[in-house]
Amino acid sequence: MSLPHMSESTEMYLKAMAELGDHPVAIARLAERLGVTPVSANEMMRRLGEQGLVTHTPYKGVTLTEKGREAAANVLRRQRLWEVFLFEHLKIEWAKIYEFACSLEHATAPEVTEALAAFLGNPKVCPRGNPIPDANGGFEPLGGRSLRETAVGKTVRVRAVNATATDVLKYLQDKGILPGQTLKVLEAAPLDGPLTLSVNGKEVALGLSMAEFVIVE
Repeated sequence: MSLPHMSESTEMYLKAMAELGDHPVAIARLAERLGVTPVSANEMMRRLGEQGLVTHTPYKGVTLTEKGREAAANVLRRQRLWEVFLFEHLKIEWAKIYEFACSLEHATAPEVTEALAAFLGNPKVCPRGNPIPDANGGFEPLGGRSLRETAVGKTVRVRAVNATATDVLKYLQDKGILPGQTLKVLEAAPLDGPLTLSVNGKEVALGLSMAEFVIVE
């Protein structure tokens, strides 16, 4: 993929839109994801629209254009390859790899990205279970569903975690809610209360907003 150089801010917005997945993405939700004000997010969307990277549908949100999807896939590839390297080779704590990889991705030249991919054996998923785009931007859709949507009594396997905040990842790690883990939904409290899960024989409470980050099958 040959793409023009983009600012770190632009890459962060495009990556966040790709990670959220559901399009169009509400600008308020994008702002929350990135920890910025809605005003800042709106201004950035205006600029990205002028560059042909997103389209804006009033009252619905923003969608990546083909050019935007290609650019976002390029950022995700760098991010997730670094996650693999940090976790498997440097033995960095699982909960911290996203944050560190995020710093590295912006300074990674295409030649380094492809050398890294070859060194790692061209992995298909990152340690959080999310797909790694190939050199052409293609990847298998993640599939599965949110843990939040899982019925009480169901036993499921964690396929991926698409959270990015280190404190959220740390909480899930400490509770054993990691890719590959089997868990059972024991109870769903009313009025949007937490889920009670059985994880490794222990009961764990998980709020619905956090359960939304956990993709299961």
